[in-house]
Amino acid sequence: MPKQKKEGSRRASAGRASHKEGGPIEQSLGAAIRRLRDTHRLSVRTLASKCGFSASFISQVELNQASPSLSSLERIAAGLGVTLGEFFQAAEPHAPAVIKASQRLMLQSGWSRSQIESLGPASTGSRLEALLITIRPEGFSGGRLHSREIELFAIVFSGEVWLQLDEKTSLLRRGDAITIPAGTPHRWENKARKAVQLVMVIPRMAH
Repeated sequence: MPKQKKEGSRRASAGRASHKEGGPIEQSLGAAIRRLRDTHRLSVRTLASKCGFSASFISQVELNQASPSLSSLERIAAGLGVTLGEFFQAAEPHAPAVIKASQRLMLQSGWSRSQIESLGPASTGSRLEALLITIRPEGFSGGRLHSREIELFAIVFSGEVWLQLDEKTSLLRRGDAITIPAGTPHRWENKARKAVQLVMVIPRMAH
């Protein structure tokens, strides 16, 4: 198990959009959350109540002063009534249908040593969203088991990762795939010395 630090203790690295040559374009997570919150006309306090966090934590995330884990991002998304992919919609509402490697949008979670890249167009007309999740060594999806109210399909693109599903833990290697039913508690953890990449496909929420 990695050493559990208090969530948000590492400053979020996505304060501004950045772009390494040939790599994905890093987006501001805080700006995306704030834009979605404004769209849904939610106050910071109301959003915090919906996802079970303090108002100060939500404010720090919006200011890119706190770095939530992947599972916490999912809780914030649920509080907003959206999925993770819609954070990218907020950042880039008119993305092209073909996504080149250098055009992928990326969000980082320094605390859980992971990052999320959007593999599909930021279009509300799409019923599915595909995400590339990279978890670095000693990284994890969250400090504890987390469930979501939507079904999830995942396949290991490279590396290996431990998946805790309810009370059962399994090692998934390259090419292994799993479908996690809605409402099933789960947690990802990378105990290896190399980063692991997962391709996840989830249904987009109807609005």
